[in-house]
Amino acid sequence: MRTTAAEVLADVGLAGRRMIVTGGASGIGAETVRALAGAGAHVTIATRNPAIAKPLLEEFPNTEAVAVDLGDLGSVRAFCEGWEGPVDAVVANAGVMMLPTREVTAQGWEMQLAINYLGHFALVLGLHSALQAAEKPRVVVVSSGAQRLGGFDFDDPQFERRPYDPMAAYVQSKTADVLLAVGISRRWAAEGIIANSCEPGWIHTNLSRHMDKATMQAMGAMDDEGNLLTPDYFKTPEQGAATPVLLAASPLLDGVTGRHFEDNHESEVVVGGPEMTMSGVAEWSIDPAAADRLWDYALPVAEDAV
Repeated sequence: MRTTAAEVLADVGLAGRRMIVTGGASGIGAETVRALAGAGAHVTIATRNPAIAKPLLEEFPNTEAVAVDLGDLGSVRAFCEGWEGPVDAVVANAGVMMLPTREVTAQGWEMQLAINYLGHFALVLGLHSALQAAEKPRVVVVSSGAQRLGGFDFDDPQFERRPYDPMAAYVQSKTADVLLAVGISRRWAAEGIIANSCEPGWIHTNLSRHMDKATMQAMGAMDDEGNLLTPDYFKTPEQGAATPVLLAASPLLDGVTGRHFEDNHESEVVVGGPEMTMSGVAEWSIDPAAADRLWDYALPVAEDAV
């Protein structure tokens, strides 16, 4: 768990590779960009606010920043239509967590599910031909240990009937992320496109900005005065980016698809539940039937966008 992204790629050269990292301007995404660009890849930072990526662009001339709002499928479509040539890897890293109130997109999708899952689904769907054109294309979906807390609620995925709960919505979106990688693998592996999901671990980033003080204190991540603390089980952003980078670029993952990873190794399958274990991938998160059902549920919306 203490390995950094740069250490993962210490002996890997990525010159000539083209990669996309969503949410790559800050946090784990920025460290993912640093490692990939540092190994020679040309990295496109897909972010809502390209200005935030300026330090990365100055540090690495082989990077660019493009505006993409994953909650706006028109923005996703415009990005895909503007892409030219092959793409060797898409790292679906961007996300939101525990929005305090229910927000919906123009398509009526709950915002956490829309940004964390649907926007990325539409993105890889729109880039399908670009992935096909690459030699060894990969899709990496960054999920969370929250996927162990619950499956996907196909009866009311948009919280239209049940009361909106910030954590439940986040859990569902992160389970959907793992199912996305399973769905891609089931459909595109024969084309040579591999897809895996991962969880980066506990890290202080802007992702947790909506978490309340009591929750942070219960995690041992905040003191009584509201100051951030770093428990032993937390990682640095450089360490959190290691597993996404491993899946995106390490030759060790050639041909490996449809799996879930953490701390730079494949996760064991566990039985999820209300008491979240500290590791493993829940059975419901990798259920092929659920992956197919979710794909079919989202496909008409994503296809209409791209």
